[in-house]
Amino acid sequence: MTQTTGGDVRLTGISKTYGAFTAVHPLDLTVPAGSFFALLGASGCGKTTTLRMIAGLEDPTTGTVELAGKDVTALPPYKRPVNTVFQNYALFPHLDIFENVAFGLRRRGIKSVRKQVEEMLDLVQLGPMARRKPQQLSGGQQQRVAVARALINHPQVLLLDEPLGALDLKLRRQMQLELKRIQTEVGITFVHVTHDQEEAMTMADTVAVMNGGRVEQLGAPADLYENPATTFVANFLGTSNLIEAGVLTASGDTLVVKAGAATLRLPVRRCVPAVREGDTVLAGVRPEKMALVPVEDAGSVAEGHNRVTGRIRDASFIGVSTQYVIEAPGIGRLSAYEQNVRRDARLVPGAEVVLHWDPEHTFALDADQDIDAGADTDEEAA
Repeated sequence: MTQTTGGDVRLTGISKTYGAFTAVHPLDLTVPAGSFFALLGASGCGKTTTLRMIAGLEDPTTGTVELAGKDVTALPPYKRPVNTVFQNYALFPHLDIFENVAFGLRRRGIKSVRKQVEEMLDLVQLGPMARRKPQQLSGGQQQRVAVARALINHPQVLLLDEPLGALDLKLRRQMQLELKRIQTEVGITFVHVTHDQEEAMTMADTVAVMNGGRVEQLGAPADLYENPATTFVANFLGTSNLIEAGVLTASGDTLVVKAGAATLRLPVRRCVPAVREGDTVLAGVRPEKMALVPVEDAGSVAEGHNRVTGRIRDASFIGVSTQYVIEAPGIGRLSAYEQNVRRDARLVPGAEVVLHWDPEHTFALDADQDIDAGADTDEEAA
């Protein structure tokens, strides 16, 4: 299969208002050609509206849309070098799979379609099912037909609007890998809208986390996860323990803070606001970076680790790990995830424990933000 060159997408000052409501605040965004880009956010954050403005299905209130260096802001959808795959697939039930995929070519008056359609069906691994009707396929297979039908038109950009939302969890995970394989193989630009954090992080090279019609943070999935810039990103991408702490010293490479009875250290470079002695910060650490031992084993904790003493309130076995909730005096509730390698029978609700972690795994955020932002967002598609 020959690779198609993708086009870059450049949004400049683009916004969308409906009367007094602003769905998308003015934003600048560049999606590099050939990349897999995700717009991630909860219901109503503006991600689908942004996608629809790229597609030409919504007119922006302000700003411009450029595709492959060409201003397409005033062009109707059918004149833009894009195709969109929706959550409901929109396949024609009366046509077989071959004819569904061939539809765009035939509409353009192309007579000889067999080679192109067969290539596309091979790409999505559905060659043997060419003569089946959509209702004879599983949801995941129908989704791949919709992708093939969109790609056969050789768009410079493929837009995916919650394409896996209707699938069950196991099939969704299979399709995440499948879509990433297809994107890598054809080499065109994919812009993918989703409210599913795992989906965005599994598939995308770059993720734009949207919140309230704005891009909260943009970056590679691992960077967003390890270095969130706001409490919303820290809570929305996975789970974070955010601990209100007072700054004791902020000199050299290490920030020293006080939280309850605990003195914690973290790298200054992982502190988003510039801070001084006496300031308050939110010290953050991911639950899987923490370990816990019964208090009588506190001597086994590695030298230099951050330590917090508390009592287990809850323990949930979830197969690959056990998730603990620990009540720490002066701090509140903290979560810790331990891999189920060697389970310690003493780690049960009521047990006093020492939570500990490498200071390098601690970040700090501005304490003026809402500590719970993004923690319990509506996960329905927006």
